Amino acid sequence: MKMITAIIKPFKLDDVKDALIENNISGMTITEVKGHGRQKGHTELYRGAEYNVDFVPKTEVKVVVPSDRVDEVVSSICSAAGTGKVGDGKIFVTTVERVVRIRTTEENEEALS
Repeated sequence: MKMITAIIKPFKLDDVKDALIENNISGMTITEVKGHGRQKGHTELYRGAEYNVDFVPKTEVKVVVPSDRVDEVVSSICSAAGTGKVGDGKIFVTTVERVVRIRTTEENEEALS
């Protein structure tokens, strides 16, 4: 099993959610986060004063999928979240050793469905 963590632009969340649901991925965790990559924030003007915004608002989407579904899920996230501009985000794929559904104590892939 793999955990896919996607850091995306907040306004792309609905598109990514819809793409995941189309791929029969129903469980996901969404978190509002802040950060920066190459763009290193930006400068804004507020009431005549200029100030730096070091961290840009982003949305983090986490899903756990069977290992054989990683490529299709990553591809659908890229298609849904991509704008072709700097700051589109990143996807991280990590190994998950064990999953337990608390209510039933089902484990691993049975706990994902």
